[in-house]
Amino acid sequence: MATPSRKTSTASPQASKRALPRDPSSEVPSKRKNSAPQLPLLQSSRPFVEGSIVRITMENFLTYDICEVSPGPHLNMIIGANGTGKSSIVCAICLGLAGKPAFMGRADKVGFFVKRGCSKGMVEIELFRASGNLVITREIDVAKNQSFWFINKKSTTQKVVEEQVAALNIQVGNLCQFLPQDKVGEFAKLSKIELLEATEKSIGPPEMHRYHCELKNFREKEKQLETSCKEKTEYLQKMVQRNERYKQDVERFYERKRHLDLIEMLEAKRPWVEYENVRQEYEEVKLVRDRVKEEVRKLKEGQIPMTRRIEEMERERHNLEARIKEKATDIKEASQKCKQKQDVIERKDKHAYAGLIEELQQALTVKQNEEHDRQRRISNIRKMIEDLQNELKTTENCENLQPQIDAITNDLRRIQDEKALCEGEIIDKRRERETLEKEKKSVDDHIVRFDNLMNQKEDKLRQRFRDTYDAVLWLRNNRDKFKQRVCEPIMLTINMKDNKNAKYIENHIPSNDLRAFVFESQEDMEVFLKEVRDNKKLRVNAVIAPKSSYADRAPSRSLNELKQYGFFSYLRELFDAPDPVMSYLCCQYHIHEVPVGTERTRERIERVIQETRLKQIYTAEEKYVVKTSFYSNKVISSNTSLKVAQFLTVTVDLEQRRHLEEQLKEINRKLQAVESGLIALRETSKHLEHKDNELRQKKKELLERKTKKRQLEQKISSKLGSLKLMEQDTCNLEEEERKASTKIREINVQKAKLVTELTNLIKICTSLHIQKVDLILQNTTVISEKNKLESDYMAASSQLRLTEQHFIELDENRQRLLQKCKELMKRARQVCNLGAEQTLPQEYQTVFQDLPNTLDEIDALLIEERSRASCFTGLNPTIVQEYTKREEEIEQLTEELKGKKVELDQYRENISQVKERWLNPLKELVEKINEKFSNFFSSMQCAGEVDLHAENEEDYDKYGIRIRVKFRSSTQLHELTPHHQSGGERSVSTMLYLMALQELNRCPFRVVDEINQGMDPINERRVFEMVVNTACKENTSQYFFITPKLLQNLPYSEKMTVLFVYNGPHMLEPNRWNLKAFQRRRRRITFTQPSQ
Repeated sequence: MATPSRKTSTASPQASKRALPRDPSSEVPSKRKNSAPQLPLLQSSRPFVEGSIVRITMENFLTYDICEVSPGPHLNMIIGANGTGKSSIVCAICLGLAGKPAFMGRADKVGFFVKRGCSKGMVEIELFRASGNLVITREIDVAKNQSFWFINKKSTTQKVVEEQVAALNIQVGNLCQFLPQDKVGEFAKLSKIELLEATEKSIGPPEMHRYHCELKNFREKEKQLETSCKEKTEYLQKMVQRNERYKQDVERFYERKRHLDLIEMLEAKRPWVEYENVRQEYEEVKLVRDRVKEEVRKLKEGQIPMTRRIEEMERERHNLEARIKEKATDIKEASQKCKQKQDVIERKDKHAYAGLIEELQQALTVKQNEEHDRQRRISNIRKMIEDLQNELKTTENCENLQPQIDAITNDLRRIQDEKALCEGEIIDKRRERETLEKEKKSVDDHIVRFDNLMNQKEDKLRQRFRDTYDAVLWLRNNRDKFKQRVCEPIMLTINMKDNKNAKYIENHIPSNDLRAFVFESQEDMEVFLKEVRDNKKLRVNAVIAPKSSYADRAPSRSLNELKQYGFFSYLRELFDAPDPVMSYLCCQYHIHEVPVGTERTRERIERVIQETRLKQIYTAEEKYVVKTSFYSNKVISSNTSLKVAQFLTVTVDLEQRRHLEEQLKEINRKLQAVESGLIALRETSKHLEHKDNELRQKKKELLERKTKKRQLEQKISSKLGSLKLMEQDTCNLEEEERKASTKIREINVQKAKLVTELTNLIKICTSLHIQKVDLILQNTTVISEKNKLESDYMAASSQLRLTEQHFIELDENRQRLLQKCKELMKRARQVCNLGAEQTLPQEYQTVFQDLPNTLDEIDALLIEERSRASCFTGLNPTIVQEYTKREEEIEQLTEELKGKKVELDQYRENISQVKERWLNPLKELVEKINEKFSNFFSSMQCAGEVDLHAENEEDYDKYGIRIRVKFRSSTQLHELTPHHQSGGERSVSTMLYLMALQELNRCPFRVVDEINQGMDPINERRVFEMVVNTACKENTSQYFFITPKLLQNLPYSEKMTVLFVYNGPHMLEPNRWNLKAFQRRRRRITFTQPSQ
């Protein structure tokens, strides 16, 4: 039994009978024929979300007389045996929130939900709102099958209730939010389109479903407009086609008329063009003349200020030069004073101050060093005397050590001989190693040269056939995947014995086979092609070598028989290749049957063909193919020139390379042996050296012991004498330091006074220099500006002379053009029959704008138009009238079609805008659902996914949500349908989908009634854990989970509310229900249980 710690809510005092709870920790609501359920323990400290159910009251409703339920804000689990009235609470929620009776799947009339034998029933739902709870009351009249609605005890209509409920985003008709017992099976039957609509309403933003509906309406309008446009377009095309049949005659009629009108206009415009040309020329000359006149005036005015400015610059320059000379004189005087003062300081510093200070410091330093050194030597000598005396006390009388010294000397001589012998052997080994290393380097160089030749072949392959080259690299790294031998492309494995013969092989074997891989096994080839062709998308070729080898088959004719015709070899003998490659080439291209000849063969080719009956022949530069006619049995031959070899010209002697590799292995083996010998000799030499050092040390110690006592006595006597002399020679350092400091201080005072005087003089000199530089810069600027002004003045004077001359020429030309304009204007008016004061009519001006504007063009067009007009004859004006009438009708229809298309484009624009606002959030929403749904399924070791499905992106009424699930690892994902999955699998899928929606949480509560009935125990336990974990999170909506039974040992959360519904003949009367007594008994049981 569940044991959450929650506050117990009291039932209505009007309840007729109550059953005593059997487990006080979690039982609350109960029911008999008129009993009421009651909610569990502590109320959540966190407030309800907007729209959550706070209270449910039922009177004479289904199985209840009077019942009041106060659910919690998170997971509410309603438990009770079948028939006790669990689903009655679900029906009360649905009908109390303006739900349709038919949605419950029980009855289609609301009167059927009133308890049998009663004429009226009532359901009251209290919903949480931050601004004040909303209480909705529905009274049901059985006789009239009518409902009376109240909001907060005030009468209202069902429509107002529906609006209030919808404002809180409550959708009792949405299976994604409200899933009653009789509708559980209907969820899996929901189409993808219906599921999308239910999901949008349940968790989508309020505008998402509205956008979807707008898109569907827009799309319907778009289809209607497309149909209308198509019909009008077809009719318009028919009209256009009918006019097209007469278009040529009409065009010819109008074209002739246009030619005649154009001729008339051209003849009228020509004199005006002549006048206009001269007038434009006059205006241009006049404009240029006025511009030049103005330019002359400006040039004259511009010279006046330049002259004045030049004179001002000259006066300023003379003034600055005078000031510069004065400053130079002052600087010279100040510099002389500084030099004199500096000479005095340097002379005294060099000859008096510096020498005297340095001499005093050096004398003091010498005395300090001497005293320190004397004290240090005295200390060292005393210590040495003490050490020598101690050592003298410990020294014993020396015995006769000479025999031991002689024996050690003989051992040293013997070890020296052994060391010399060992060194000689090491030198011999080193020389042998150097010789072998030189041989190894030579062999390595040869192998590298062979590898370079092979790399050349691979480079050619990479440049020409990159896919084949990539496949070669893959093969080299994956040879372990193949059971039998796999040969690289034939062009890499073939090795020409003489690269001059490469052209025969390349002309005989096609390029596709030259770059083909050769396999011995069909299975290996399929593995290779699947990897490189299918997976890596590389274009490669592969062939299979024959099972029985053709490589060693003898030719049908001996080569000795063919030498008389100039043949020197068969193709097979011109190169080496691995056995599978050679076998394939012999089988496929018969290279063991194709001889190669020389120029002598070509000279007698007819005889060769007739006598040898060979099918293919190669001469020095040609290939011959011989065939026998099937009908006439005649021999037919064809020849082609040999192409230059590209791939096989690089020759690698593989046998020599293998020989070099074996030679390299032998050299490495010898080097290893020499190195081992050197290591052994070095160890021997090291051992002899160590022994030699030990003997020398022993000999040294013996010799020292022999002479040590005498030497110690002499040293002690000498050190005592030195110590006595040092102690007599003393010096007073403090007195010497005081005298030296006094003399140095006096010298520094005199020196500082002279330096101060010099510093003042230098400052004065520096200031004068700065003033002089500033004056020089000013003078330079003035000179530069003056020179520039003088240059500009000269240029302006020259420009003025040229401009005045140009003005005179332009004025004369203007007078001439003016007279010519008057003459041409008079002639043009005469041509158009215009008076002296009349202007050119507007119709003339309009037509003239479209005609050529030059005389040459007008004359050429007149000749051309007159010729064309004379070509048009036999035209009927009636056809032109009918054509014009249809053209007007086409134009009207075109305008209508244009309007339709504009309207269609507007709808498409609306669709595009609404689609962007609807589809992108919808995709994000479905992706979130899919993430939650997939995670839930993964936690159950199953797989499931949710995606947005649409067969056509533009059919918005066909969009839907597709749920695909897989409950066994051996199967594929299948769409959730009423037929493919079992009942338990559909229940699990439905529950997990609702839990995925629960986490996205836009609706205030969800109701799921007995969805776990078809589940096996494992899935039921997993789903229950997910429900508890999801519904008890913070910020999730309220959840009602109705079930008749539960498994044992399920996990529970403190935020859960567990409601038990009881039924039976021994139910406790409601007025006898004492909640406080029940809580006291429960606490006593809880406290006493651990001790038991």
